[in-house]
Amino acid sequence: MAFISSLIATYGMTLKGLPPSLLLNILRISEGCNLNINTIMTMFGYVKSLAKKYVLLAVKSESISDIYNYLPITDMISTSGQPMENEFKLIKSQGFEQVINLAPHNAENSLKNEALTLNNLGMNYFHIPVAFDNPTDEDFEQFKDLLRENKHKKVWVHCAANMRVSAFIYRYRRSVLGESEDIAKADLNKIWQPFGAWTEFIKQ
Repeated sequence: MAFISSLIATYGMTLKGLPPSLLLNILRISEGCNLNINTIMTMFGYVKSLAKKYVLLAVKSESISDIYNYLPITDMISTSGQPMENEFKLIKSQGFEQVINLAPHNAENSLKNEALTLNNLGMNYFHIPVAFDNPTDEDFEQFKDLLRENKHKKVWVHCAANMRVSAFIYRYRRSVLGESEDIAKADLNKIWQPFGAWTEFIKQ
């Protein structure tokens, strides 16, 4: 409850107008978990992303580094939480051709029609809806195939908060690219420290 109290104290005015299920969802996710500081900051960022969507508090992003939980992985792969519609224009301006979304359609900070937004920008959109409480090997195989098929193109990978994505990228770097644990884990932990079903998922 201390974590929820902190959210209310920090974003009390902002939370007006947000979906009533929001704090319940965060409480459900965080309950019983020993969250590290980066995980907590990612959750705070998620609330801010919802405020942008529902309360119209969006500040125009000037660069891709302003996108929520932006984390570049290589020259060809960058990751983030959910970009706003205008932020996809920035992403395209940096040469990204493909977008992979690992969040479900019903993610609370999702766009109304991301596929249409990207189609209008001339970008390719791939959707693998990953259940936060049940990431599967089948999800990962689809993800791995998409990266392999687009290895010569710039790919932007996002979900709601870059929690799903950072775990998928970590597993990809370890099991496919053969990168060291220290290097891959350092980037993962910039976003969060996986818990629950994700603890086992990243061990595969």
